[in-house]
Amino acid sequence: MSADLDTDADEVLDVRKIDGQPFDPIMTALGELPEGETLLLVNSFEPEPLYEVLTERGFEYETEQRGPGQWHVRIEHA
Repeated sequence: MSADLDTDADEVLDVRKIDGQPFDPIMTALGELPEGETLLLVNSFEPEPLYEVLTERGFEYETEQRGPGQWHVRIEHA
């Protein structure tokens, strides 16, 4: 994992602040992400179900656990 996983993202989406399921806000953010840019997703758990969706839609991702209840996923629109 890159030590700079969260420092080179173009956008940040902290879904820990969302009341309810975060899937729709994540998909909206990804839909608005310009090609070649990155989104840092901050979550309270590793979003394993999201990985297949990302791969199917052509995104690349890198995940790092930053502490208890804090996961950072750097998503790039390749």
